Amino acid sequence: MCFNSFRRHNFKNMARRYLKAVLLLFLIVFANSAFAQGPPPPPPPIDTPIDGGVFALVISGIAYAVKKIRDNNK
Repeated sequence: MCFNSFRRHNFKNMARRYLKAVLLLFLIVFANSAFAQGPPPPPPPIDTPIDGGVFALVISGIAYAVKKIRDNNK
């Protein structure tokens, strides 16, 4: 009778130790994956060059305005 209670008590202690060891291993392994994210991408540059298409649009707008002014003066 005494031997059975000792075995039960010993099994509970071993189960607790095993659970603690598995939990500790789980936390150690997966704690590293929490830091696996890379740094954020750099912000876009502020000084973006204006493309040639914008200048063509401005020049065509000025030419259209000059034409309208000349047509109104006639």
